[in-house]
Amino acid sequence: MADSTLWWLVAGGLIAVELITGTFYLLMISLGLVAAALSAHAGLSQPLQWVCAAVVGGGSVLVWRRYKKTLAPIAPAQANHDVNMDVGETVQVDHWQDDHTCSIKYRGAHWDAALQDGQVARPGPYVIAEVIGSRLILKNPQPL
Repeated sequence: MADSTLWWLVAGGLIAVELITGTFYLLMISLGLVAAALSAHAGLSQPLQWVCAAVVGGGSVLVWRRYKKTLAPIAPAQANHDVNMDVGETVQVDHWQDDHTCSIKYRGAHWDAALQDGQVARPGPYVIAEVIGSRLILKNPQPL
């Protein structure tokens, strides 16, 4: 069997494993294996094929890792609007208790709510910052 065929088979196997596990880094490694297969087609020696696999695969992992560090961190599930549709919605608070909790009506039901740390407790509109169990954590709306 030709060297290029082995590289293609291993690259395909890694892609299949990535589809099962969802580990994006395996795709980066498989790019290196594809580069090795192409270098085998070009007639490079086996040590140079390994070098191509290492440079392209390792380089793409480093580039992807650097790119991921530039992205904003993902909010935890209880504070992520993509996970919980209530996060970011506005509610009206008529009265706060002394312990910075209140009871509000939201979506046709009564909810317990608490004020997020560092926020000012005063009657008015608030934004749902996160949902912990059946308790809404509220923050002051940001000025526009």
